[in-house]
Amino acid sequence: MLETIFLIVIGFIWIIFAVIQDLKKREIANWLNFSLIIFALTFRFFYSFFGGSGYNFFYQGLIGFAAFFIIGNLLYYGKVFAGGDAKLMIALGAIIPFSGNFLININSAAMFLASFLIAGALYGIIFSLILGIKNKKAFSKEFSKQFKKNKKFFYISLILGILLIVFAFFDRALFYMAMLVFISPYVYISAKAIDESCMIKRVYTKNITEGDWLYKDIKIGRKLIKASWDGLSKEDIILLRKKKKEVLIRQGIPFSPVFLISYIALVYISIIMKFRLF
Repeated sequence: MLETIFLIVIGFIWIIFAVIQDLKKREIANWLNFSLIIFALTFRFFYSFFGGSGYNFFYQGLIGFAAFFIIGNLLYYGKVFAGGDAKLMIALGAIIPFSGNFLININSAAMFLASFLIAGALYGIIFSLILGIKNKKAFSKEFSKQFKKNKKFFYISLILGILLIVFAFFDRALFYMAMLVFISPYVYISAKAIDESCMIKRVYTKNITEGDWLYKDIKIGRKLIKASWDGLSKEDIILLRKKKKEVLIRQGIPFSPVFLISYIALVYISIIMKFRLF
């Protein structure tokens, strides 16, 4: 029991540091994520070695790490997560298997991921609304621009929505689907408008860091520095600092608070379930 409490506390401490760093610098340092992995797995190994209860506690951590390694990479290469968020997800894989029971750990992982999806969706909507209100003029202008640019999506959703409403006389569930179809173009265009009007920042090249995402490709001599999801490399930064004073950087939503919310939800649900068992 004490080993579980220790892991929970360690997880909390590291996530809080990640949140602070993310909100301040819009990045989560590699050393923070890697140190959590090393610390968690090292603790599991030595506890298993000296605890006299076998290596199951250590193996469960390795399994969790491997599973979250796959999930983190899928989210990163699927362009859902930035590198720091993906590595934090992977690091938590070494923490979250609180139990020595494999099936209980699967349930814990599923609860965490479910909480993460729900919290992430709500957080994204609320954060976007705040940004839109805060940058009302720029958002309104960009929304109008995106609306004109994507008119065909509105026409398609209108036709499809009307068809679904007609068929809803036979199946009520299709009515709710029609509502989603009607709303989806507005959600998409709002997200695009937020991204273009609120998430682009002019930054001095002396302040850019490895992993920053350029807004547009920049050509310097024969070299083309691409605005790729992988972000700027050290070589790119050196070149930009030599030739450019400022660059436009695309900023993402700081997503680390969702990790904290999901982790708290997991711990709370796990404690409630444990009390019910007793």
